[in-house]
Amino acid sequence: MDRGKIPAFGRLGVHKNDNHRSEVSHMNTFKIKIIALILMVIDHIGYYFEGTPIWFRWLGRASFPLFLFCMVWGYQYTKNRRIYLFRLYLMSVFMTIFGYAVDYFMPTEYGYGNHNIFLTMFIVGVLISTIEIFLRDHKKGWILLGCIFAVQFLFYILPFSRNLSGDVLTGIIPNIYLNEYGFEFVALGVLMYFLKEKKDCFIVMYIIFCINQFSMEMLDGIYGLQCLMVLALPIMLKYNNQKGPGMKYFFYIFYPAHTFLLFYLANFVF
Repeated sequence: MDRGKIPAFGRLGVHKNDNHRSEVSHMNTFKIKIIALILMVIDHIGYYFEGTPIWFRWLGRASFPLFLFCMVWGYQYTKNRRIYLFRLYLMSVFMTIFGYAVDYFMPTEYGYGNHNIFLTMFIVGVLISTIEIFLRDHKKGWILLGCIFAVQFLFYILPFSRNLSGDVLTGIIPNIYLNEYGFEFVALGVLMYFLKEKKDCFIVMYIIFCINQFSMEMLDGIYGLQCLMVLALPIMLKYNNQKGPGMKYFFYIFYPAHTFLLFYLANFVF
């Protein structure tokens, strides 16, 4: 199917006289990624620099859901899913080694932090493919599910695993539960993929997820953090199913570069 002819997200079609309005009011993948990137930088400024207004962290809650949203649409259209997943896994390993090296050579009170959204996205992609294969071929699906289970099992029995933290180990041996955003956001990514063309269901699912986050925060005594990811929903609903400019490697490079820069400035300059 020609991507340029796919109806806008959540719409049945775009009339010719609506083209200009659509270009103005809707966003492609690139624009959404830029918004997510800006929110991510604001969030990480709040993470690294003491005394930063709390609303920096609040705004940052919308960043990862937007990246996850772009990932599931990108996964839909990518020409080679194996290469896509391999690239995510390599970035996960890189961020794991990079973070470990930073903490080893530049030790600080709070450390560099666990920054590895690539791992969560990798697991989401693997589960999406597994579910789709299972729906087409139960035998192959069960084999893949067995492989996923085996990897989770290896996470706990390998001898060297006792000497590594969960954050380091799961970056190499992907774990559905132990990743930066946890199982809940892995499930969110999978649901986003299968509901992405069903606007009403997508909205209901996402709002329920945010309400669940709010309820958990209330029980834990944390007020108004991750549940503010609801701010990302209006942006998602403006998606027009267009890719926009590529620059995919820019985002891969920017992620470790900006976290290290902020870490260095906060701990060794200011």
